[in-house]
Amino acid sequence: MQSESCMIKKRPPEVFPADCYQQSFTVSYDYPIYFTKDLFHLHNDLLADVIDRLNEHRRHRLKVFLDSGVAEATPELAQRIGQYTQMWSGCLKMEGPVEIVPGGEKIKSGWDLVKPIMTKMAESHLCRQSFVLAIGGGCVLDAVGLAASLVHRGLRLVRIPTTVLAQDDAGVGVKNGVNEHGMKNFAGTFAPPFAILIDYQFLQTLSPKHWLGGIAEAFKVAIIKDREFFDYLHGHAAELTKRENAAIETTVRRCAILHLDHIGASGDPFEFGTARPLDFGHWSAHRLESLSGYE
Repeated sequence: MQSESCMIKKRPPEVFPADCYQQSFTVSYDYPIYFTKDLFHLHNDLLADVIDRLNEHRRHRLKVFLDSGVAEATPELAQRIGQYTQMWSGCLKMEGPVEIVPGGEKIKSGWDLVKPIMTKMAESHLCRQSFVLAIGGGCVLDAVGLAASLVHRGLRLVRIPTTVLAQDDAGVGVKNGVNEHGMKNFAGTFAPPFAILIDYQFLQTLSPKHWLGGIAEAFKVAIIKDREFFDYLHGHAAELTKRENAAIETTVRRCAILHLDHIGASGDPFEFGTARPLDFGHWSAHRLESLSGYE
């Protein structure tokens, strides 16, 4: 049934003339995702190579934000990051110390913790060719990613997800956001990262809750998209429960690629039409989160 507005008689062109110049352009996005171990080992040149992947051959400035939960689980990490940038000082220059930011839903609760992140970026005099490294779970990647997408209309973001859920889902897409007005991800942006670096070694520090949460996401994706992957998960359930490396690495990689393939091949990466099928269940889950105060 037509709406009333559609049934209104159209304007006579001679009475309300309109001169239209049609503007259209295409923007190509390219962001690689790498799977590795021990990313910040002094002799692992992956991070340095990725940051210089455009062959600009200059010293790149970067600001690092680290999830407080990751910092607590790996207290030596901030120092290792500093040592790494010194080792590769020919192409990397870290602006100030590693900034520790709250992990979990707290960092996404409105703007209160996003604005200080933007302030740190401003104090470091980052420009649009500077890099932001976001290291942590999905909430930290969301909040730091939102800040990076707003400062100067977009800094170069490198995501380093550290949980199973962030590595196989939350950290590999093109969305950033925070909760506001009682709604999940009310404020946010679509902003593809410069690159994603998945370091399986971070998974060894996870609690059982965060370990199984990411595996549950893999099951959901497999049920929706890939029967063979579902059979793999079913057949390796015992190994996944026992936290065996080979099983979780295969799971994370396959789930992440299914997400990436859908974003790249669906024809609607920024969801101008409807939410993607892999977000199945989010409408109810997000509502439950809001009603429970994100508990």
